[in-house]
Amino acid sequence: MKTILVVGGAGFIGTNLCKKLIKENRVICVDNFYTGKKSNIETIDSDNFEVIEHDIINPLKIDEEIDEIYNLASPASPPHYQKKPIETIKTNVYGMINLLELANEKDAKILQSSTSEVYGEPHQHPQKETYWGNVNPNGIRSCYDEGKRCAESACFSFNREYGTKIKVIRIFNTYGPYMDSADGRVVTNFIIQSLKNQDITVYGDGNQTRSFCYVDDLVDGLVKMMNTKDDFIGPVNLGNPNEFTILELAQKIIKKTNTNSKIKYCPLPSDDPTQRRPDISIAKNKLKWSPKIMLDEGLDKTIEYYKSLQY
Repeated sequence: MKTILVVGGAGFIGTNLCKKLIKENRVICVDNFYTGKKSNIETIDSDNFEVIEHDIINPLKIDEEIDEIYNLASPASPPHYQKKPIETIKTNVYGMINLLELANEKDAKILQSSTSEVYGEPHQHPQKETYWGNVNPNGIRSCYDEGKRCAESACFSFNREYGTKIKVIRIFNTYGPYMDSADGRVVTNFIIQSLKNQDITVYGDGNQTRSFCYVDDLVDGLVKMMNTKDDFIGPVNLGNPNEFTILELAQKIIKKTNTNSKIKYCPLPSDDPTQRRPDISIAKNKLKWSPKIMLDEGLDKTIEYYKSLQY
């Protein structure tokens, strides 16, 4: 049985990952509970599951041996990281370095969950891993975008200098159960507004595009990436390449919830990307991975989850 550290394990993706890994492994969940929720991981009942409350801005000491580390720490939605930009930078940079040093100490493999935001406002579409991106280093999103870019740089630098066993993936828009309903992400915003019969807030004209990956598919990709040979380190895009406009998403959710909600148009936020779509050729080739749950099915599952919370 492996011992696996999931950092940010009480968050949306972290909770779903812990639930998958606990079936065959000992799992240690580390979280400072800034955006992660204790109620998420309270649903995991296993003698092989442990929770450590800790902020990875500070070095993390683990007495036992660790086989794998998944780093999912960092606020990932604009309202959260823009509220605490310095903390976000520290989490992505100091936190990454602390975990890389822990990986060296334990001779563990470490997977960094980077983001499609490293591509910024892309001049290449769809986005390939070879694209260096077009990021505003001084904008209101830069604490997250540049923090993740620096974290990637730290991973590759540790690999070159110390031979650290790294894996780097770039997550595109992901949705599903355990997403924080108040975190400002588009799928949860629209579902909650719709279930409450509120106006759905679409920013800009709604023609900006996103590609939505259901969380079960993403978690499957994370595990497959971790299980690749040590000489394959990434980066690798993980996401659903089917592209939809934000307006199409809103219309789908209104129809599925049978709501009286209307669409309300609001000004587009600063540095909000107009296009997002992953090229997943490397994931298909190296991981034998591609998403199986399409948007309609995934939305149905996600809407049922929020209905169960009595919205």
